Amino acid sequence: MADKNVTFADIAEYTGFSKTTISRYFNNPDSVTLENQAKIAHALEALNYKENKLARVMANGKTEIIGVIIPNLYMHYYSNVLDHIISTYEKNGYKFIVFSGNDDSDIERKYINELIAYKTEGMIILSHTLSSKELSEYNIPIVAIEREDKYICSVNTDNYMGGVQAATVLAKSECDILIHANSDFSEDVPSHGRIKGFIDFCESNKYDYKILVKDFGNTYDENHNIIKSLFKEIEDEYTVKKVGIFMSNDTYANILLNIIIKKYGTLPDKYKIVGFDNSPISKEAIVPITTVGQQVDKIADEAMKILLVQINEYKKRKPKPLSNPIHKVLTPILVRRETTK
Repeated sequence: MADKNVTFADIAEYTGFSKTTISRYFNNPDSVTLENQAKIAHALEALNYKENKLARVMANGKTEIIGVIIPNLYMHYYSNVLDHIISTYEKNGYKFIVFSGNDDSDIERKYINELIAYKTEGMIILSHTLSSKELSEYNIPIVAIEREDKYICSVNTDNYMGGVQAATVLAKSECDILIHANSDFSEDVPSHGRIKGFIDFCESNKYDYKILVKDFGNTYDENHNIIKSLFKEIEDEYTVKKVGIFMSNDTYANILLNIIIKKYGTLPDKYKIVGFDNSPISKEAIVPITTVGQQVDKIADEAMKILLVQINEYKKRKPKPLSNPIHKVLTPILVRRETTK
């Protein structure tokens, strides 16, 4: 048998079972008794069976493929999350097709339709472009990460707590003015919680603060130009005060750090910086950056768990949709490094 492809018929002949029983072993193993499962497993080993994945897909329509749509690969957070999602293959056996949306709704709809055409079993969405209402209407298992999620399941970090943690560490660094720079998020986007948590801490503890809302763009050059302008604005307004700056992610925090070091040759004691994510760049920066750490490994694991709950339900003869979306919120962990010494 080593010189030929082993078929279901070969396994049936070896075990004395019908081809139907062999098929049920592969496609619905719980319908076969444990004793017979053991006999078939022994036959597979004895016959040196190599599974034909394509044949299995054609037989049961299950591809064991999950689609992932991210905004871009430039932002360190997204590449870090993607790396952890892909690493779940060893645990769950699902492969991934990844698309980068680049904030184009028409392109993202095209990606989703292509994923559905490939019989993708579920999707993980990090992109903000399409509403959760529209995504829910595709009638496919979906989990969102850190985006608006009213109509679909999601895994998010407690962004409000993250905002409080960032403000707290800047306050403990004895800053005279606390500044948070972020994009203009609506309140239904988790990232808005960073702004709210930062403001509530400052107001309840009577700290002087300022929120700088900016459109940072979608490329490094756009990010750099906006952050350079933002830093000039801070320099001009706060000539003598000690300034604590909470950037909305580690990529932006690192750009700000490089701009300051390029001007001063070092990070002056006048400036304290906190990022958000705990992506690798925060640790690898020329001056390691204090950051509010998202538990990215747990985010990936929880996203897969919630997605598999939906996928397994869809496999049933009469699947029952979730009565309400599942929303998992994880606690952020402050990581103190040299930018708040």
